[in-house]
Amino acid sequence: MSRREVVVTGRGVVSPIGEGIAEFEEGLLGRRSGVADGVAPCAGFDPERYLTPKEARRSDRFAHLALAAALQAAEEAGLPDGIEPERIGVLVGTGVGGLGTLERECLGWLKGGDRAVSPQFVPMMMPNAAAGLIAMKLGAHGPGMSVSSACATGSHAIGEAMRLIQRGEADVVLAGGTEAALTGICLAAFRAMGALSREGISRPFDAERDGFVMGEGAAVLVLEAAEHARARGARVHARLVGYGASNDAHHITQPDPEGRGAADAMRAALADAGASPQDVGYINAHGTSTPYNDRIETKAIHAIFNGGAPPVSSTKSQIGHLLGAAGAVEAVAVLTALERGVLPPTINYERPDPECDLDYVPDGPREAPGLELALSNSFGFGGQNACLAVARA
Repeated sequence: MSRREVVVTGRGVVSPIGEGIAEFEEGLLGRRSGVADGVAPCAGFDPERYLTPKEARRSDRFAHLALAAALQAAEEAGLPDGIEPERIGVLVGTGVGGLGTLERECLGWLKGGDRAVSPQFVPMMMPNAAAGLIAMKLGAHGPGMSVSSACATGSHAIGEAMRLIQRGEADVVLAGGTEAALTGICLAAFRAMGALSREGISRPFDAERDGFVMGEGAAVLVLEAAEHARARGARVHARLVGYGASNDAHHITQPDPEGRGAADAMRAALADAGASPQDVGYINAHGTSTPYNDRIETKAIHAIFNGGAPPVSSTKSQIGHLLGAAGAVEAVAVLTALERGVLPPTINYERPDPECDLDYVPDGPREAPGLELALSNSFGFGGQNACLAVARA
């Protein structure tokens, strides 16, 4: 039995550089930075554009961001378009879920005891709340779930949604990641680990990089079986042709020193796509701006491409690190590169690091009219890695 081809028919994004595809692409290709005062928030986002005031009060910001991205994607794809509700799935992940709610409710309980705890606490905090809210808004009765693999979450969600369609369990799946963790305790925790930039600058692969800048946001893609999309006349933005996942099995926060897990994920995505390294014209890197990660990712890319790596850039230079949403937002950046034939830049790259010796597109955006296949890397705490292979429509 032949495997079903999977295409992208809808895109939605809320990010520090823009809300909606048009704003996001303008910011991405305009070298805009969403970083302000050492963080990258979605400034100006109003959940009441997508929810009633009561609904907004009863859901956490991470769910607000996800719903906004999902409704944008559904509108672009023309959903539900008479599709059987049982054939529409939702797979939207998050790294930490309703952390703002958790922090607020814990403080309330410590001060006021049991009576101070909201009955909405659990449904607002739980990681699958975003996926549930999206399904309710769209009337999607197909497979529904959340995945959580730290900073690889968004890519894992998209890859696993691809598998749902390939297995015939759904015809359409809304897939992506969301995060709203710009809370006092989360920032303090990453600061205590030494993971955050002391200067508040995201500069992946630069010799002066000193940590990441935390951001928030969400992205959701409408994935669809190609024959199903053709039958209803949907516009196709790209083809999702490969997905690879791996474990470092090395350390809870540090990547394997040889980049073995990262290389395994890229190798698996290429094999799944039936492609060779020479077919790849661009890599959207995990590229966090931490000294260790960027060096190890460079080493992993060298292991796969053996000195012939294509251009590599990090969207995190502009939007910061969106944790569980990172892979999904970066997948949208890859779609932009393929559709427009333009490589996104790595901004703030000024001083080359001898151990990071690839072409990081510091002069971008860069024209790439022949771009046919790109990879998107995501690597998470816990040693869990994901790579998506995306091809021009």
